[in-house]
Order: sequence, then C-alpha cells, then structure tokens
Amino acid sequence: MTNLESFVELARNCGASDLHLEPERPLTLRIDGRLSMRGGALTSEALIDALRAIVHGSEWKHFLDRRSLDFATTLAGVRCRINAFHTMHGIGIAIRLLRRGVPSFDELNLHPSIAALARERHGLIVVSGPTGSGKSTTLAALVREIDKGEPRHVITLEHPVEYVHGSSRSLIRQRDVGRDTPSFQQGLMDAMREDPDVILVGELRDPETMRLTLDAAETGHLVLTTVHSQSTAEALSRIASAFPHDIQSLVCTQLADCLVAVVAQTLRYHEEEGIRVPECEILRASTPVRSMVRKADFFRLETVLQTGAVDGQWTRERYRRWLDERTGFHHAPKLAPNAAPNGAATRSRNLVPYDIEHDSEPREPPRDPAPHHAEPDTPDDVIVIDPPAGTLSDILEELE
Repeated sequence: MTNLESFVELARNCGASDLHLEPERPLTLRIDGRLSMRGGALTSEALIDALRAIVHGSEWKHFLDRRSLDFATTLAGVRCRINAFHTMHGIGIAIRLLRRGVPSFDELNLHPSIAALARERHGLIVVSGPTGSGKSTTLAALVREIDKGEPRHVITLEHPVEYVHGSSRSLIRQRDVGRDTPSFQQGLMDAMREDPDVILVGELRDPETMRLTLDAAETGHLVLTTVHSQSTAEALSRIASAFPHDIQSLVCTQLADCLVAVVAQTLRYHEEEGIRVPECEILRASTPVRSMVRKADFFRLETVLQTGAVDGQWTRERYRRWLDERTGFHHAPKLAPNAAPNGAATRSRNLVPYDIEHDSEPREPPRDPAPHHAEPDTPDDVIVIDPPAGTLSDILEELE
C-alpha cells in the first residue's frame, strides 16, 4: 500500500469527502463540510515521494512543466479525483473521494423531477453550483438514468473521468480530456461525427467550448454540462456574457431555443438526518423562461421561479420545504472514524529518495522499515511519518 493509499483509507474510514495534504501541515480532512486536522506535520519529501509513486512517465514531466496535474485514479479501493500542485512550501495535493459506483438519484436524495430530465430527447441541461456541490455526481446519476431507459449512444468528455460507467442498455463511451482527446473543443468536434444521442461536457470553461456545446444541443442531441454559479439565472447569464458583446443577442436566442433545464445545487447539512443533501433550484424551459432568456432578461427569471410551480419550477425555499417534509433519506455507508478494515495501517511508510529527472522507470517498491512501536500514549488517529532516508536536495532544487 502506497502512502497516498494509507491516507485515502484513513479519509474513507472517517467519512471524509476530501483530503488535503500540504508540507509542514497535518493531514486535513473535510467531513460534513468542515475541515478537521489529524496527526503531525507532513514533510515535503513525504509528499513528493507519495505522488511520484502513482504518477509516471509523461504525466510526471507534465506536472514538472505545468506545476499542476489533474487526474483520477483508484486508491485503496476508492475512486479519487486528484489535483497536485506546487505551493510556496512544496507540493500540495487535494483529493476528492468519490462514491463507490455510479450513484442513483435515490442514493443522492434528489427530487424525482431531476431524474425525469433523463427522458428528454434533445436540448441543453445545465447543472450549476459552487465547487464541491456535487455537480459531477448529479451528471453521473443522469447518465445512469439514461442508461436505464431505451438504448442510446452516450459520449462523455471529462477532465478527468470521475465515475466509470458500465453499459446496461446504452453504449457509453468516456473520453478523458488530455489523455483521449487534447481538448473539450476537439472532443466536441469529434463527437459530432460519432453518431451520438447524448453528449456530456464536463465543464463549460471558455467561449469556444460553449459555442460548440450550444451547436450540439441545437442540432438534435441531448447535451449535459456544468457551470460554476450560485443560481439558475446566474448560470445562463454567465454563458451569454462569456461571448463578445456584439454577438450576445444571437447567443441568447440560441440558448433560449435549445434550453431544457438548469439545476443549481448546493449541499446542505440536514441536522436531523446527520448527512449532507443537495438543495436545489430548478428552472424548466417554459415559454416565459425562453422569452426572458431570448431578451437576456435574466434578472426576471426569479419571478418565473416564484410563480411557475405548475410548470415544474422550484425555488430553493420550496425545495427546502420538500426536504424538511421528506422521510426515508438514503444514508451512504460510513465506517467508524478509527476503523481500519483488514488491519490496514494508517501510518505512512518510510520513504525512498529518487532523482527527479531520471527516475521515469518503475522503481523497486520500498521495503518496509523495521517495526516502529508508538509510545503508549500516542492516540489511535495520529499519523506518524518516519523521516526519509538520504537527501532530496536535487528534487527540491528542481521544483523551485
């Protein structure tokens, strides 16, 4: 088990959604939205070696050149999205622990009206929210729901691929931007020649990706995507305002014609259930909504949300009342904070130094050090990192 696997296993056992590693700081977990620090300070050398154990060849060179790396992998049986980056202290690592398998809408405690969006044949569905609000997970649940219906050809463009889909009735092809295609733009142009019924675009990051996404939604495909925003109106406004001012009216017309729905979600801690659940605002593309989007009157959409319940509109207040009245919430399995299944250790292993420039070939796994016995008064949840052998001055010079 690598050092990162030990850390991920500890995070999983504590029920954490995220794991943060930073030199000279303790291991930091995000549990139910709050940060919690465990153990002693980590060393820069420990983090370099831990990352190097799972990043190889060209990816390592990419990390050195770009000073950051975004990828997904499985550690300790947990699918993880990992972002490694340089900080003033050395290498920082942020790890998002993903659910086991692709979750259903029931498992996410989402309203059934969101699942109904999977039955749409064409148009644009946008899931918005701040970072860490579960946008990618909701998209994954939509793809799963689509797969349960009639057979369809689904192409996903993601960076990185977080949830790996099996195909039940549909043909699902997942492409990792940077590995399977050089960019979202190229992936979208390719997809239009690959006979898709559904296209998932992981994130709308730039005007060209937005333009191609709108074109795909307008030409008979169902397109699922995400935007960073706090509300449904802000999500649509951000798409339109990303384009030059002289063509924004054309973009608004295109957006109004192809829009199906916008779901803006955040995660709310449910006091009685003791879990975090999505709290949503849902905007369906009714006739009044299309008219306002076409005129770029995004500020007026709040009125439609307030008065359009019969058209399937959901304000956050109404959605919150539904959550408060709901019974039978799904609880994801959570291990006890100090549980370590199968006797797996949460203590990191001794680290072996390497040459950052020439160590592209696989190395012999480090040997376990002599048994290290903690002092009797060491708490169970403290992580002790043994000092690395030798020096890593060459590595640190390269990283500066």
